[in-house]
Amino acid sequence: MTVSLPALPRAVQPVFDAVLARNPHEPEFQQAVHEVLDAIAPVLDAHPAFVSGGILERLVEPERQIMFRVPWVDDAGALRVNRGFRVQFSSVLGPYKGGLRFHPSVDLSIVKFLGFEQIFKNALTGQGIGGAKGGSDFDPRGRSDGEIMRFCQSFMNELYRHLGEHTDVPAGDIGVGAREIGYLFGQYRKITNRHESGMFTGKGVQWGGAEVRTEATGYGAVFFAQEMLAVHGDGLAGKRVAVSGSGNVAVYAIEKAYQLGATPVTASDSSGTVVDDDGIDLALLRQIKEVGRERVSAYAEQRPGARFLEGERPWRTPVDVAIPAATQNELDGVDARALVEGGLRVVVEGANMPSTPEAIGMFREAGVLFGPGKAANAGGVATSALEMSQNAARQRWGFADSEAKLRTIMKNVHDAAFDAAERYGHPGDYVVGANSAGFERVAHAMLAQGVI
Repeated sequence: MTVSLPALPRAVQPVFDAVLARNPHEPEFQQAVHEVLDAIAPVLDAHPAFVSGGILERLVEPERQIMFRVPWVDDAGALRVNRGFRVQFSSVLGPYKGGLRFHPSVDLSIVKFLGFEQIFKNALTGQGIGGAKGGSDFDPRGRSDGEIMRFCQSFMNELYRHLGEHTDVPAGDIGVGAREIGYLFGQYRKITNRHESGMFTGKGVQWGGAEVRTEATGYGAVFFAQEMLAVHGDGLAGKRVAVSGSGNVAVYAIEKAYQLGATPVTASDSSGTVVDDDGIDLALLRQIKEVGRERVSAYAEQRPGARFLEGERPWRTPVDVAIPAATQNELDGVDARALVEGGLRVVVEGANMPSTPEAIGMFREAGVLFGPGKAANAGGVATSALEMSQNAARQRWGFADSEAKLRTIMKNVHDAAFDAAERYGHPGDYVVGANSAGFERVAHAMLAQGVI
C-alpha cells in the first residue's frame, strides 16, 4: 500500500529529509519516523537543548543493524536460505527489548519501523527497557516442528552473540510463539552454557514465563480504551466493538472486551471478515483458528446468523469502538470515513501502525478518541518486562497479580500520554501525548549520557 505523508513542521523537516535520503526504499520506516516527528514539534519548542544536542539526528539512526544468512535443511533434505535481522535502535533507557517476527513480508524497512516504534512504546511503560526489533522472512506456516526447530537453531547460531539479559532481550511477535521461543532459547542456552532466564521473554509458564504474557497485548489495548472513556465519565459496558485479526491480540482483546461488558462483533484474517451481531463466539473462533487452523469463513458456516465478507476488512460495520489488531496500514482513509459515519467513538491500535496517516487525521478531525499503538498496545512489552523482573528475582506471580500489575501499567501509560497532550497544548490528542511523553524520557536520558 502506498501511503501519502502530509507536510511536517519546518523545525523537523530537515531531519526527515535526511531519513528519506539515507533510507530511500524503506516506506514503513519513513512512515514511523514521520508520525513521531509530526507529533513532537511542541516538545522541541519547549526544550531547545534537544535540538542543539542533536537528539533527533541520533535517534533516527539505529545504534546497530544486524543482517545475516540463515541456512537450514527442510524435511526433504533440501537446503534453504533465509535472511535474519536484528535492529538495535536505542539502549539509553535499558537493554534492547523487542520481538522477533517470522513472516515472508519481513525486510529491513519492516524491522526498522517496528524497532523505532519500540523505543517510545518501551519508554512509555517506565520500566527501563530500550528499543529493538528483529526477525526473518522465514514463513513458519505449513512447516513441521522439525523444520522450525532447525531454522530457529540456525537463526540463533548467529544472533546469540548480540543478546543477553543486560544487552538485548527478544520476545515473540507474528510467527514466533511459545514453540519458536522454546527452540530459540534452547539453542542460546546450548551455545552459551548459561541459563539466562531473563534473556528471552514469552517463555512457557512452566519454565520461566509470566502469567498474562499471552493475553497482555489484547488485554492492555482494552484497558487503554477503558481509561480513555473513563476520562469522559464513560466505559465499555454496552459498546459494540469491531476487532480485526484472529491471532493472540485479537482473541484476548475480544475476551477482555466481553469481561468489561462490551460486545465484540467482528474478527478477520487475510481471507476476509466475519460479522456476528449477537457477539463473537470466542470458543468457536479459537477452535477454528487455534485448533483447526482454518479461515474465519468456517466460523460463519458453523454459527447461525453470522456472515462472512470475503476479501473485506471489518471497518464497514457500525460500532462504537474499533481495535485494529492485525498488521500495519490495515485501516485507511476510506475505512475511517465509514467508521466515523457509523458512529465510532474510540479507536485503540492493537497492532503496530495499523492506521494510515489519512485515517488518523480523519479520526482526530472527527473528535474520535484515538489511542496510537505505541501507547495502546504497550501491554505486551510491559508484561515482558515483568517477566524479566520475575526471572531476575527467581519469583513467580499468579495470574491475578500479573493482570493487576498490567492494568496499573496501562493506566500509567494512558495518564502519561494524556498529561503530555495537555502540557503541550493539544488536550485529548493521544498521538501528540504518547509520542511526546515517550520522546521526553528518551531525550533527557540521551542528553545526560553524552554523545554516544
